Amino acid sequence: MSYTLLKVLSTNNLGIHSTIISLTSRKKPTQTTEKLMGAGIHTIKDLIWILPLRHQEIPQLTSVKNIQADGLFLGKGRILSSKIFPAFGRRGKGRVQLFNINALLKDHFSEEVITVKWFNTYPNIRKQISELETFIFLGEVKKINDQFSVTNPKINPIVNEKSIIEYSTINGVAGSHTKKLIQKIPLHLWQELDLLSFPIPPQDIKLSAAFMALHGLTSEMNLQAAVERIKYEELAINQLKIKARRLKNQALKAEKYKFSTAQLEAGEKLFPYQFTPDQKKVLHEICDDLNQGYPMMRLIQGDVGCGKTTVALMAAYLFCSSNKQAALMCPTEALAIQHFKTAQKILGHRITIELLTGSLKAKNKQAVQQQLKTGKIDLIIGTHALIQDSIVFQDLALAIIDEQHKFGVNQRLSLYAKGTGVHSIIMTATPIPRSLQLSQFGDLNISTIKQLPTGRKGIQTRIIRTDLMEKYLSFLKTRISLGEQAYIVVPAIEESASLDIENINSIYDLYCEYFPDLNIQTLHGQQKAEDRNLILEDFAHQKINILIATTVIEVGIDNHNSTVLSLYNPERFGLSSIHQLRGRVGRGEKPGFCFLLLDRKISDEAQKRLKVIESSCDGFEIAEEDLKIRGQGDLFGTNQSGIASPFKVANPIIDRDIFERVTQDLKLLESKSPEKLNQLLQMELNKIHVSTTI
Repeated sequence: MSYTLLKVLSTNNLGIHSTIISLTSRKKPTQTTEKLMGAGIHTIKDLIWILPLRHQEIPQLTSVKNIQADGLFLGKGRILSSKIFPAFGRRGKGRVQLFNINALLKDHFSEEVITVKWFNTYPNIRKQISELETFIFLGEVKKINDQFSVTNPKINPIVNEKSIIEYSTINGVAGSHTKKLIQKIPLHLWQELDLLSFPIPPQDIKLSAAFMALHGLTSEMNLQAAVERIKYEELAINQLKIKARRLKNQALKAEKYKFSTAQLEAGEKLFPYQFTPDQKKVLHEICDDLNQGYPMMRLIQGDVGCGKTTVALMAAYLFCSSNKQAALMCPTEALAIQHFKTAQKILGHRITIELLTGSLKAKNKQAVQQQLKTGKIDLIIGTHALIQDSIVFQDLALAIIDEQHKFGVNQRLSLYAKGTGVHSIIMTATPIPRSLQLSQFGDLNISTIKQLPTGRKGIQTRIIRTDLMEKYLSFLKTRISLGEQAYIVVPAIEESASLDIENINSIYDLYCEYFPDLNIQTLHGQQKAEDRNLILEDFAHQKINILIATTVIEVGIDNHNSTVLSLYNPERFGLSSIHQLRGRVGRGEKPGFCFLLLDRKISDEAQKRLKVIESSCDGFEIAEEDLKIRGQGDLFGTNQSGIASPFKVANPIIDRDIFERVTQDLKLLESKSPEKLNQLLQMELNKIHVSTTI
């Protein structure tokens, strides 16, 4: 960046919240800035928060004899021979033909020879290696079949830094382009970070210095100290946002409800089983919320089968018996149908309950819409169909979201918007560790159900390797002969050329060969909804012995006769997903068995993870371990629409010490300088445009 441009930027009222276009000295966005803005990177502050993918230390110049795999190597040599091929179908800027180059290079310090490869490179590399007799090269080392090679090395690199900093590709923008844009940010804008940073310790480490160190713009600060300072800032801002969201919600108005102990006891008698002490405790917590005068926002968490739905249905009944409407939204049609059948059986003689899903015939759907609008339906249970514009309630007072992580924020808000001051209950069967509760759900009131209903025999989990496969099949045959049923879960529907994993088609053929006399069926997401429902109906009536399925059975399947769940390629699943899946068995008075089937060697880390699930049935313990291993963005699976991590570098589980420091410092600020805390909270409140983000 030229001195003249830097001076212009410094004196042109350019602030950290200015658009990133400002850094290009153009009035219109370049292709790079346009793509970045398309990815949500609008301001210079947004750009600063694009953190490097990795820092790689530049090694000393040395002989090929000292080369090691999976790292950078700085060497010197001359080309002995080379083969140059046009990169098929690859063109560079201006439609320039790109090349792949394989070369043998003689080490300058020994008699060793090393293979050097360039992929999709411009003609200038071809020209350089033909003109240079001896040169220095810097590149990544790969080892294949005991042979070392250096990939895409830089020729005669200018090594004036201690490390190479790489950025990930964003919306098609190469990391190198992002890096150049970050390097154009003038010093006074980095320093502006200090004016915006959290006004409590650690004041000894400026935020600007931490970010500049992370981006490689200064070597004055230790990298680890820089990362810890940024983690502190993230966690502190996160806690402010959560406090602001809670204040925002409490400023809203909602009708108060006061349900007596007699009403609760009368409602409980409608259910064909006794409530556990935990269920009763949660119901009292809900009743306390409903008497506050602002919308209830309560999350009910608990292990698979602990009775969360019972509590939700009881809450819905209390509202409906007070001439209000309630809605229960589920992520899948199978789960909606299951809840509808349960609710109809228990409460159908006291309140009017209907089902609304996407597969409902148009005529029936119109009838349900009309009944909802006129208030003839008390409790509606359905899928995403509930949030369509055509759905209008007469008086929606309670919205219940089951398996909340399967929904996006906007989908949940769309349901709440169907009424005024709607109270909400959201449920999750993936227990949330305490640190994550505070960092991501701190604006919610959280209820926990730990006690399981009486009569459950529990689930035994075993890892089954190839040498135990025959014993496993024999055991499965025995359980089926006792009249029990089994789920076989596989990660894919069809065979994949790129992934070495099991698929439904091959496993179906295999089990048909093992058990020719049994009724074996498949279930997956590519089947029509009505076909899936028929299969599940047959399975529920014990017409099917073995159901081979994908993870569509993870929620919404409640068959007390199913006792065996076998999972192929378990290393490809998160611990919480496996825990959810095995919750499909052992739901009645018969014991459940979960088998993790391994037919190949897996990594030490994967083995460690599976040992956790084999040795524990405690969902909280499993969730904590899963969070440590996989990170919180993956806690609920791979496709997160509702629980994407709010952090770029911090992790409230791994960084628990920093998190505890933040919470203590916040308390200190609240006691010593409440006006400053209120000022910060007001700034966050001004950024909130919706009533809630749960």
